[in-house]
Amino acid sequence: MTKVFVTGLGLITSIGNDRATVTRSLRELRHGIETYAPFQRADVPPKVAAPIKGFDVHSHDPEDWTLPPPYKVRREVLRSLGPNSLFAYCAMQQAIADAKLTEADVSHEATGLYAASGGSPGILNRLLNQMNAHGVMRCPPLGIVAAIAGTVQFNLVAHFKIKGVSTGFSSACASSSHALGFAYDEIVLGRQSRMFVVGAEDGNFETIAPFAGMRALSLNPDPNTASRPFDVARDGFVGTGGGVVLVLESEAEVTRRGVVPYCEVIGWGQASDGHNVAISHPEGAGLRRAMELALRNSGVLPSEVDYVNAHATSTPIGDISEIKALRALFGTHVAETAVSSTKALTGHGLSLAGAMESAFCALALKDGFLPGSAHISTLDPECAGLRILRATESVAPHIVLNNSSGFGGANVCVVFRRT
Repeated sequence: MTKVFVTGLGLITSIGNDRATVTRSLRELRHGIETYAPFQRADVPPKVAAPIKGFDVHSHDPEDWTLPPPYKVRREVLRSLGPNSLFAYCAMQQAIADAKLTEADVSHEATGLYAASGGSPGILNRLLNQMNAHGVMRCPPLGIVAAIAGTVQFNLVAHFKIKGVSTGFSSACASSSHALGFAYDEIVLGRQSRMFVVGAEDGNFETIAPFAGMRALSLNPDPNTASRPFDVARDGFVGTGGGVVLVLESEAEVTRRGVVPYCEVIGWGQASDGHNVAISHPEGAGLRRAMELALRNSGVLPSEVDYVNAHATSTPIGDISEIKALRALFGTHVAETAVSSTKALTGHGLSLAGAMESAFCALALKDGFLPGSAHISTLDPECAGLRILRATESVAPHIVLNNSSGFGGANVCVVFRRT
């Protein structure tokens, strides 16, 4: 079976919109969380979020949106975009340039695209209100394309003229990790030579605020401490959005093009909790199984893993479920394996999370560091004996795991190796 490598990244995130800024934020533990203006209402208990900087996408008319340089999007393209698709479109441009791909490489029968997004509920809500008030023929012709869950792959496949396989994944916060895993399979099985893996979310009021009803969002109004995975006082996650693109390529393509990859993807695994529609298994059973399958698929022993980028979102139940899964998997090696959650810096990107954090793993492997888990004042006693990083370390990992978990107990683990 062919080897698979990460050869390009595109990053539009709350901690930076390019590789250099994101890497600096990860190294220096600079977070992207702020007091969020749309939440400053008496009927909205959470007060903070981690929005994307430099983009103004608040207008209901996309033609009024403003983008930071160097990004420009043609008027006819904007009409079918939601904020998530816009972020992904810009990240796609960045990833193509980073991987040094030509137009012929991108628009090729052996190049595919898998994406994940929850859609744009704000746009969908406006469409439905307009339809109910004024009739079905008063909706914008491309409004539904911009609103529904498939909007990211619809737009990117069309506008970048993708000719290989394409589809979208919908497993909540595990979605873009599923996209990455199945993209890896497409290349390993020889069906495609190159895959774009995309995660994108609006990260606005309509995509974040509904989680308040689940009691899942942090009510801490301090941006500096609201997202604090593994801290004993954590009280929920902080929402974010953005767009991240990873370019995966076969060994033959890497050799043909003479590019230097970020890292190698060596395997993945997935498993379900079979427990609850919204809450993780209390012992982390599904996640443990996903990690076991990922390591088996990769031919890696638990003792060989240097770092785990945890899914840990800063919720009381979810973080401990993952800790128990890690403890069960690593056994006596659990004190040697570095663990952190970069969601302390970015907030939780929902379906974007897996792709975003896989990109962070690629940066850590390429640049030789272990990102710390920020904002921990008092480590939860349940984490005793684990090597939870409190600060970034300038240590080059060799084998890295990235965990993701979603509603319904969907769990995914992806394994990366330094090249």
